[in-house]
Amino acid sequence: MCSLPILPCTPYSCQVTSSRQPARVAGTVGDQPPDEGERVRLTRAAVVDRALALADASGLESLTIRKLATELGVTPMALYWHFRGKDELLEGLAERVWSEIDIAAIDRTAPWTDQLRGLLVSLLTVLRAHPAAAQLLASSEKLNNESALNATEFTLDILRTAGFSPLDASAIARSALWTGLMLVMSEPGIELIDEAARTELQRKKQVTLAMLPPARYPRLVECAIPMTACDDPELHYQFGVEMFMAGVTSLAAIRAAQQAE
Repeated sequence: MCSLPILPCTPYSCQVTSSRQPARVAGTVGDQPPDEGERVRLTRAAVVDRALALADASGLESLTIRKLATELGVTPMALYWHFRGKDELLEGLAERVWSEIDIAAIDRTAPWTDQLRGLLVSLLTVLRAHPAAAQLLASSEKLNNESALNATEFTLDILRTAGFSPLDASAIARSALWTGLMLVMSEPGIELIDEAARTELQRKKQVTLAMLPPARYPRLVECAIPMTACDDPELHYQFGVEMFMAGVTSLAAIRAAQQAE
């Protein structure tokens, strides 16, 4: 993947609005200008790093150019040197998320099922590491950056090499992305950070189902505990990956049988 160019730090791009020490962005601190060795460039990568951290902590809705500029210790206009607006900034965040999918770790000599599984697991690892990532990729599904193109090309090549048609390979690739997004967004109890609150919510849901009329809802009463369980997220993801892979493997067998007819 080609790295994004690092734009030069100009007096315009690094105007300082805050003298707080953590920012340490190029400019003046107090009345004394910093030494050249202490001058920190406001690069595109630095902007994306801080923006993604803010989005992960507070959500994409709360991420604004003004808030990001304050965090970086620069004027809002300084950020427009790198991004023309929030939409373009979000595209930069999406590209960062796509770039973290570790396609280099996939063993191309392994069976195609292991390769596809590895890609899905890597996608899930990235999505789980960044709370804002699922919404980012869901809202910017179009392939408009090199990292997304590389990951998609890699996935399609695995599937085409496995014998899937271009139509099936494309459908499976899209389904893999949405499977990852769905699993992260549907993780039981993910909206609760506090463990005690998560446990209490689980208890209330279990009681609600267990108290249903058993004559009318025998299966819901029987499955009250597993239907409301949110204490083992790993099981949630493992089951989702296995179900996706079972479907793709089954489709491969169906296609092979059709070709043999």
